Amino acid sequence: MKLLLYGLNYSPELTGIGKYNGEMAAWLADRGHDVRVITAPPYYPDWKIGRGYSAWRYTQETVAGVTVYRCPLWIPAKPSGPARVAHLTSFAFSSLPVLLRQLSFKPDVLWTVAPAFFCAPAALAFSRLRGCPCWLHIQDYELGAAFGLGLLKGKWLQNMAGTAEGLVLRGFDQVSSISKRMLDLATAKGVNTGKTVFFPNWVDVNAIRPIDMPSPMRAELGISPQRIVALYSGNMGTKQGLSILSDAARICAERGADIDFVFCGIGAERTGLEEACAGLGNVRFLDLQPEERLNHLLGMADIHLLPQRADAADLVMPSKLTGMLASGRPVVTSAGESTALAAVARGCGMVAEPGNAPAFAQAIIALTTDQALRHALGRSARSYAETNFAKDAVLARFETQLASLTR
Repeated sequence: MKLLLYGLNYSPELTGIGKYNGEMAAWLADRGHDVRVITAPPYYPDWKIGRGYSAWRYTQETVAGVTVYRCPLWIPAKPSGPARVAHLTSFAFSSLPVLLRQLSFKPDVLWTVAPAFFCAPAALAFSRLRGCPCWLHIQDYELGAAFGLGLLKGKWLQNMAGTAEGLVLRGFDQVSSISKRMLDLATAKGVNTGKTVFFPNWVDVNAIRPIDMPSPMRAELGISPQRIVALYSGNMGTKQGLSILSDAARICAERGADIDFVFCGIGAERTGLEEACAGLGNVRFLDLQPEERLNHLLGMADIHLLPQRADAADLVMPSKLTGMLASGRPVVTSAGESTALAAVARGCGMVAEPGNAPAFAQAIIALTTDQALRHALGRSARSYAETNFAKDAVLARFETQLASLTR
């Protein structure tokens, strides 16, 4: 099968959406499919072009058997709402010539991912010209999140964007997303339920697994085996609501809890989080860790932290959740009771009201003082990951669905 993948984020060496896209493309290529990718140079999550790449040149490379075309884009120094729109638009326009050149490739399926939804109209136009089915995968509803988080404002603009979004969504032959609740949102926007597919994020449950001894990273950070480690690892951006982490760390310090907080990642909000944690002796910061250290990083935690803003909770499903669950550790999250995130986390940890730092801190302390509960929830987390998010099983189902779309 010939597959053309079209999207802004393809960075298998990093984390998040780009990593999933990269792993998926490599997995399909390894299965004998002819896979091409149209994307941008690596830049996320630190909003800087990766070493060895250029923001202004078209390049072509082969990664794990996949032909990758990288297109120029503008990267703002400060990713505000209007700046993000300009950033996404720059890739949507720069990628058009490369997309049109793929008409001669004659793909069997064109697969595109949101974000960036700005690429969706061009993907639809290509599929009509080429006569091939077009599949849209929604990792998050970027337009809804942008208005919910205040990055974009104006009721008339929101209504216009919502109308355009629904029109474009209805044009795809297949629409998938990473949670059932997000698929419900697609049908609410007019997508026929017969076109929707549940396609969750995955995790390599062989590479990420519970470790039975103290992680060597504890010693590197000077954390004794007797202390409880509460870990946040992931992008430090606007959607995460990271202020609750510093507030919870301060509350736990004031109560004398034997907890060390480790915050690992980069992003636009890291500086603010570091400033908010100034003077707290129970907080340590780490940069993103290489792939070979990921299991030791996740296994260093006794408790994983997964904050989420209330106004984004049903528009995104954090990609970092799968690794947390696979590590066999409980998760404390801030999410509304009716959200998809809460539904998953409730059986694998504890859920606090978004923005409620005292409740978030209390959930952490409750797990700190109850080892039996902590271990039981950790076992449930591992079991849930094995049953629902195992990489080979998820991608094998996806491959079957791709094949059915071409018949």
